Amino acid sequence: MGVRSVNPPPRPTADHDDQVTAQALREQYESGATVDQLVASSGLSYGTVLNRLHEAGTVMRTSWQTRRLRDGQARRNLAARLRRLYEQQGATLTELAAAGSVTRRVARRLLIEAGGTPRTTQQTLRIRSAADAARRKKLASSLRARYEAGATVPDLAAECSYSIGTVYRLLHQAGTRMRPKHNHGPARTPRKRS
Repeated sequence: MGVRSVNPPPRPTADHDDQVTAQALREQYESGATVDQLVASSGLSYGTVLNRLHEAGTVMRTSWQTRRLRDGQARRNLAARLRRLYEQQGATLTELAAAGSVTRRVARRLLIEAGGTPRTTQQTLRIRSAADAARRKKLASSLRARYEAGATVPDLAAECSYSIGTVYRLLHQAGTRMRPKHNHGPARTPRKRS
C-alpha cells in the first residue's frame, strides 16, 4: 500500500500575484479595508499583502483606528471634526491627517464626505497669511500696552522669545510712541509749549 501525499490547494499563478499591485492594495487599505479582507479578495498570503502594503509606503492603522473608520457614526463624527479644523482654522490636509490619525488621502476623503471642498495650495497660503497677520496685530497691540505701562523692550523680547529687533518692529507697527533711550517707566504725555 503506497503512501498518499496530501497536496495543498493550487496557489494563484505568478501572473495573478503581479496583477495585484502594491498601490492597489494600499488604496483599498486606505479606503478602510482590513488586511484580512485584502487577503480574501486578492488571493495572496497574509505576509505578501503586508509586504506589498509596506512596499507602497502604507501607514498601518491600529485595530482601534480601523474600527473607527468602519463604524458609520464614528466616521461621520471624525469627518465633521476634520471639516471644522479645515474650514475654521485653516488646517492643511497633512495637519488633518495627523489630527485624525489617518493618511492624507483618507483625511481628504473624510473632508469630502463631510461636505467640505479641498482648497488649492494658494488658497491655504492666503488663509494662513491672513491668520498670521491678525495674530501679529493682536501681539503688537499687547506689546504696546505693556510697553506703555513701563515694560522695557528687552523685557518684552525675553517674555515673548522674540529678538529685540522684532519687538521694536511690532511696537512700530502698533503705532507705539517710543520712550527716549534709558528712560524706563510709563510713557509721558508731551508738554505743550506756551
